[in-house]
Amino acid sequence: MKPKIDKRIRILNAAVTIFAKKGFYNSKVADIAKKAGVADGTIYLYFKNKDEILIMIFEEEMEKVIAEVKAEVFSENDILDNIRKFILAHLTFVKKNPRLAQVFQLELRQSNKFIKEYTGTRLQEYLNIISDIIHDGQQQGVLNPALHPGLVKRALFGALDEVATHWILSKNVKYNLDESAEQLIQIFINGLRISPNGHV
Repeated sequence: MKPKIDKRIRILNAAVTIFAKKGFYNSKVADIAKKAGVADGTIYLYFKNKDEILIMIFEEEMEKVIAEVKAEVFSENDILDNIRKFILAHLTFVKKNPRLAQVFQLELRQSNKFIKEYTGTRLQEYLNIISDIIHDGQQQGVLNPALHPGLVKRALFGALDEVATHWILSKNVKYNLDESAEQLIQIFINGLRISPNGHV
């Protein structure tokens, strides 16, 4: 008999595939169970409903993403390079994990439970990586001190979110996410930094 953790992981992995293929609204618990190779009732030993499955996918996958991004971004104390690394890491994740990215970008927004009840713990932690970079850059005299880190983090995340969503929704030709990343890097770095002569 396989340990319970194996079944739970199989259920979550199956749910990513089903949600990406059918959409959250059209997916059924029975679809997830069939894909995971478990009985329908087994799902309810781990999750109350498909909304809870969706939220748990987000929570657990974001925990991994946050750890990886923090390790990459804060490996060196170069503020401008850290902004660059964050943008690249975000869009590289989208490119390498298209099904999971689709669930994050599109299907989460189909869950009323997520929209109404999710407290945003993991998302806030992810956004705070950006504000931490901005704050450190301002303290070092590299970034414009007049800019509010809270506003900057939402502006940068909003830009990344829109680019990722558009890429996922592009049915025929996928544009180059690497090029998009480089353009966003230029936009934000040029907009945030203080020039060598001290002007913003």
